[in-house]
Amino acid sequence: MQYLDFEQPIAELEGKIEELKELSNVSDGVLDKEIQSLKKRVDKLRESIFSNLTRWQRVQLARHPDRPYTLDYIYKITENFVELHGDRYHADDKAIVGGLATIDGQSVMIIGHQKGRDTNSRKYRNFGMANPEGYRKAHRLMKLAEKFDIPIITLLDTPGAFPGLEAEERGQAEAIAKNLKMMAMLKVPFVTIVIGEGASGGAIGIGMGNEVYMMENTWYSVISPESCSSILWKTWDYKEQAAAVLKLTAVDLEELDVIDGVIPEPMGGAHRDHDEAAAALKKQILQSLKRLKKLKPEKLIEQRIDKYAAMGEWKVVK
Repeated sequence: MQYLDFEQPIAELEGKIEELKELSNVSDGVLDKEIQSLKKRVDKLRESIFSNLTRWQRVQLARHPDRPYTLDYIYKITENFVELHGDRYHADDKAIVGGLATIDGQSVMIIGHQKGRDTNSRKYRNFGMANPEGYRKAHRLMKLAEKFDIPIITLLDTPGAFPGLEAEERGQAEAIAKNLKMMAMLKVPFVTIVIGEGASGGAIGIGMGNEVYMMENTWYSVISPESCSSILWKTWDYKEQAAAVLKLTAVDLEELDVIDGVIPEPMGGAHRDHDEAAAALKKQILQSLKRLKKLKPEKLIEQRIDKYAAMGEWKVVK
C-alpha cells in the first residue's frame, strides 16, 4: 500500500501493527490485545484525517496509483463486457475504452478513460490522455448505443486531452466539439461519473450526461491546480492555493449545482477497497437509469440542454 504524505501517521501505526503481528505468530497470541488497541487507534486517526481533507489532498487521492480505474470498475459491476475498438478514421486510442455490457441484466454502453498501473501500461494508455481518435471512438460508440436504444455510462478519469502537436494536427478541438454537440442531442439515458481526475475538455469530451456524479475523492475542473498555478504565479509551487480557489472537489461542485450528487468512498479512499467503491458506483448507476428510462427521448434531450445551460451565474450590465 502506498501512503500519501498526509497519511504518514497512519502508515507508522499500521507498520507497528504488522511488526506486532509477526511477533504474535511466535508468541501464541500474547500481543493480540495490543494489536486490537492499535487498530482502534488507526481507525480513529484515519477518520480524523479524512474528515478534514483539504482540496489539494483530495486531488492527491484522485491520483492515487492504487485507485480503481475504468476497466477495474467495468469488470466488477458489469457482465458480458465486449470491448469495441477503433474510430474508423485513424486508430484505436488506448486511453479511452468502451463497449457493450449488462449491469444486472440491463444493457449499457460503457465508456471511460483508462490509465496504466506501471511504466509500460501508462505509456500504452498514454497516461489516460486521449487523442482525437479516442473522442471519435467514443462518438461512434455513443451513436451505436442510440441506434439500438441502449443507455450510456461514461467514467471520467483524465489529466486532460493529449496536448501534443500530432493531436492538434488530427483535430483535437474539433473532435471534442463534435462530441459536445452530439451528446447534447442523444435520445438515450446518459449517466456520467467522475471516478478520478476530471480535467477540462478532456473530461467533458465524453461527459455530458443527463445526470453527473463524482466519487467522493475526485476533482473536476477546467484546469489542474498545477497548470493554474503556473499561469497565475509562473510556478507550480502554489498548486495547493490554486486547488483551494478552484473549488474543484465533489462537495464544491454539488453546492454549485454542476453535479447531481456525490458517491461515497470507503474510509481512506477508493483504493482501500475496490469492491466497496464499485458497489457504491453500481448502486448509483442503477438508480439513475431507473429514473432516466422513464423519460421520453425528447425529454431527455430537453433535460440535458437545460442542465448545462443553467450552469454558472451571470448578470446583465447596462
